[in-house]
Parts: sequence; C-alpha cells; structure tokens
Amino acid sequence: MEALNYCLDEFQKALREIGTLDDLNRIKGRFIGRKGALNNLLKTLKTLPEEQKRETGRRINKLKEHMEQELTRVQSMLDARKSRGPAIDLTLPGRSLRSGSLHPILSTMDTILDVFQSLGFRIEEGPEIETDYYNFKALNFPPDHPARDEQDSFFLEKDYLLRTHTSPVQIRTMEKLTPPLKVVVPGRCYRRDAVDATHSLMFHQVEGLVVAPGISMGHLKGTLEVFARRVFGPDRQVRFRPSFFPFTEPSAEVDISCGVCRGNGCRSCGQSGWLEIMGAGLVHPHVFHHVGYDSEKVRGFAFGMGVERITMLKYHIPDMRWFYENDLAFLDQFRIV
Repeated sequence: MEALNYCLDEFQKALREIGTLDDLNRIKGRFIGRKGALNNLLKTLKTLPEEQKRETGRRINKLKEHMEQELTRVQSMLDARKSRGPAIDLTLPGRSLRSGSLHPILSTMDTILDVFQSLGFRIEEGPEIETDYYNFKALNFPPDHPARDEQDSFFLEKDYLLRTHTSPVQIRTMEKLTPPLKVVVPGRCYRRDAVDATHSLMFHQVEGLVVAPGISMGHLKGTLEVFARRVFGPDRQVRFRPSFFPFTEPSAEVDISCGVCRGNGCRSCGQSGWLEIMGAGLVHPHVFHHVGYDSEKVRGFAFGMGVERITMLKYHIPDMRWFYENDLAFLDQFRIV
C-alpha cells in the first residue's frame, strides 16, 4: 500500500509538469507502460499472501484506470491548445505592421499625370495588345520601318502585337473625339530590347496630345517647360534638338539642364550640361488624314516620355534594373511617411 501511495504522489507531481505531448507520452510510459511503475507492482503480487493478492490487484487496476483518465484529460487540453495556436503573451510589446507604399515608377507616373491634369489634360488609356494599323500604319510608319521588324517588336497572331509605345491611343482618341482636345496617356509598352542599365523588355510611357486650331511649336515648348520645372525644379532650362519621328513634323528631342552640374558639364550628363527627357513635335498631317481631321483647319502637338527615364533622372538612379529586383532596401527610399 505504501508503494501504491508513493506511485500516486509521483504521478500527480509529474502530471503538473506536462507541457507538451512528448511530456505526456514520457509520463505515460513511466507509470502505465509495459515497463512502468504499475506493471512492476503487479509483478510483486506473487510475493503476497493469498488473502492480500485480490485486494492489492484491485487497487492497482483502479489506480491504473485513474491514471489513464487523467492522461486522457491532459491530452485533450493539449490538443485544444494546439488548435487555438500559440498562446499570446499580452505583456510583450506589439509588432509594428509594415505599411505598403507606391513603387517609384507609379509614384513618378502620378506626379507626371498630376502636372498635366493641372494644365487641363484629360487621361485616356488604350489596350496593350494592338493591331499593326494603330501601332504603325495610322502613325505614318512606312512598311519597311525597322520598328515593324520581328526583331524589334513582339508580334502575335493575325497582325496583332504588344504595343511598342502609347501613341496608338492618340489615334483611338482622335477617332472618338472632335477638336479641341488635350489628352495624356499613361501605360506599359513592350520592345525586344536587350535588358541593361537603360533598356528593358517592358517599360512605362506617358504620351501627350493637343489638337486645336492655331497650335504651334511655341505651345509645345511652353507646355513642356512648365512640366520640366514642376517635376525637376524651377531652375531647370529646356532645349529642343531637331530629330525625326514618323508621326510628327517637325520633330524634336527635348532636353533639360543637368541638375548636378547646373549645365556646366559633369559625369552625369556626359559633360554636355543637358539630359534628354522625351521626344516631341507637331502632329504630322498624314496622321490627321487617318482619323478624318482636316489638317488645314486644325494642328496639334504630341510628346512622349519614358517614366523609368524620368524617375532615373529625378532621383539619380544609374540602373533601370533596380526598379524590378524587388529589393526592399532600395524601394523603401521612396516611401512617403
């Protein structure tokens, strides 16, 4: 009887120390397993007088039944705790949640659109999968133009392709609207470029179009000067260099003065003092012909810029690939608190 009482006391102590299923299995083996304490006690029955064997065996079995019930109860508690998940310590400090933020490309896109909306432009959008007509023909690209080659553009089935610029939306907009009009077009574009520090297979553009009677290069220059100074700073100068685009005539490359050297020449601007930001020009009469506008009555100007290019110049980022590597240390620099 003393051994039974001692075994019960030890079991009660061990029961209070159970914290995991491993603890429970270990206690179960210690007391009611094949080599446990109760089986060892049963082996001693043969040493007892006949009149004590029955009563002692009954007590051992009753104690074993009690232990099994207690272990089942503790196991149920452990299972319930596991289903609820880990316990919460209310004394610990709370974890701060990581807030999201706009990608620098989208942030720059919003800045660009805000500037042009303040100047009275409306936002238009168009499909990223375009036809050859909208992407090339209606924009006055000749049939042998290099951009129409499969090495430069992503062509799909039946004369469809991933648009190479946002300019097709110019045509779609003029087809549905009558002058005067002022629109700005944001969106993704695709070209078969080798990926490097300044080129990507996918990139973002913002296109602008104004059509009204009496439009001149002076209107274009004034609009882009306002844009450049609001985005890059009030002291920036703007210059136009002659260029060529099939859908504008005359055409120009637009530069701003370097913000690092203030136009004196440095490594950032290749010692020229200027940085290219976009292409622009007056809408070609052939483009108006495709949409049914009379080029004798209305004129227009158009411009297009790469958003990645603007972002790189604005924040002095040397490599376009950084935008798409998902490096949080890099992206966090653009977080607006």
